[in-house]
Amino acid sequence: MAHAQLDDLDLEILHSRKSEKWHTYPPDILPAWVAEMDFPLAEPIRRVLQKAVDGWDVGYPIAPGDTGLREVFAARMADRFGWTLDPMRVEILSEVVQGMYVALEAFAGKGEGAVVQTPIYPPFLSAVEETGRRLVENRLVVGDSGWAIDFDELEAGVDADTRVLLFCNPHNPSGRVFTRAELEKLAEVVLRHDLIVIADEIHCDLVFDAREFIPFATLSAEILARTVTLNSPSKSFNIPGLRCAVAHFGGQELHDRFNGRFPRHVRGGLGVLGLYASIAAWQEGQPWLDEVLPYLQANRDHLIEQLAARFPAIRCHAPEGTYLAWLDCSGLELRGSPAMHCMRKGKVALSDGRFFGAGFESYLRLNFATSRAILDQGLDRMAIAFEA
Repeated sequence: MAHAQLDDLDLEILHSRKSEKWHTYPPDILPAWVAEMDFPLAEPIRRVLQKAVDGWDVGYPIAPGDTGLREVFAARMADRFGWTLDPMRVEILSEVVQGMYVALEAFAGKGEGAVVQTPIYPPFLSAVEETGRRLVENRLVVGDSGWAIDFDELEAGVDADTRVLLFCNPHNPSGRVFTRAELEKLAEVVLRHDLIVIADEIHCDLVFDAREFIPFATLSAEILARTVTLNSPSKSFNIPGLRCAVAHFGGQELHDRFNGRFPRHVRGGLGVLGLYASIAAWQEGQPWLDEVLPYLQANRDHLIEQLAARFPAIRCHAPEGTYLAWLDCSGLELRGSPAMHCMRKGKVALSDGRFFGAGFESYLRLNFATSRAILDQGLDRMAIAFEA
C-alpha cells in the first residue's frame, strides 16, 4: 500500500483543484477555512474510483439498500465503537446536512423549539431558521479546561414546545469530545424533557490522545429509541464531494416519520461513485487514517505551541478531536472581523466566527489538516495580518 504523502503537498496542485476550499478565493489567498483536508486520497478509495472510471461504471446505482453500505456502516460502528446496530434502521442520504433538515421537518413543527449548542457548525443554525423552527440556544461555556455544556442554561431554555436537540460530537468548531459523564447528564435532560436527538457524529473517527468516542445512541435503550445518528466517511476520509452519508434510527417510529415527511425523490438520488468510495473507506481505509491521525495530532500540538509563542493574545483550547481549531481573537482588540482582517492584511482565509452563532464575532476557525509547511505559511500570514 502506498503511504499517505502528508508532508509533500504541492501548492500549485492544490490551487488547481476546483473544490470549494481551493476555488473560492483568488490564488494569492491561502485557504485554511472549510473542513476539507489537503491530503491525497486513501489508496483503496482511489483504486475503486479508478476502476469505476476505467470500466465506464457511472450509470444509475442499484437501489441503495442493495449496495451493502448499510451493513458496512453497521460493521464499522461495531468494530470501532462496540455499537451493535440494525442495518435495516439505516437510511442512505447524500449528506449529513440533508439529514439534519429532513429530521427537523419530521420531528418538530413550525415554531417549535430546536436546541442548538453554540458556537456551532453554521448549517445547524441555518437548518433551524430555514425550516421555520424556533432556535433554543444553549451556548457552551468556556473555562480553564475548555468548552463545556451549560446544563443550567439548557434546563432553563427548554420549554414545553421544544422538540429536538441538535447535538454535535465531536464538536465543531470547539473540538470537544464529550465524556461519558457529560453525555449521561445530557441524556437525563433529553429524557426529562422528552426530546428527540439529532446527533451529528461525522467526526467520530478524528479523536486525539487516545480519547474514547461514545455514540450518543449507545447510552441506553431509552436514548437509542429517540436518537437519529447522522454520519459519513466524508470528513475522516476526505471525500465530501462524493455526497454520501447515512442516518441511523434508534426506533422504527423515527425511521417511519423521517421517510414519511417527504417522498424520497425530494431528497434526490445518490451517485454511484459516492457509494463505492464510502464502502471502500469504511472497509479498507483504516490504514490510511492510522497514518493521518497522528499527523493531525502533531499539527494540532504544533499549532497550539505556535499560537502561545507568536500570538499570546489569542486564546485557543487544544481540540480533542476534528482537525479544526477555534481561536478567540478578542484579546487582539481588532476593529471588525478578524477573518476579514486576515484576508485583507495577510492573504489567508479562515472561517469567520460570526457564522457560528451570535456573540462569536471575535473568533476564527482554523483548519490544520494540511502539511506542516502550509500550516506554518498560514501562521506566517496571520502574523503579518495582526502586525499590520
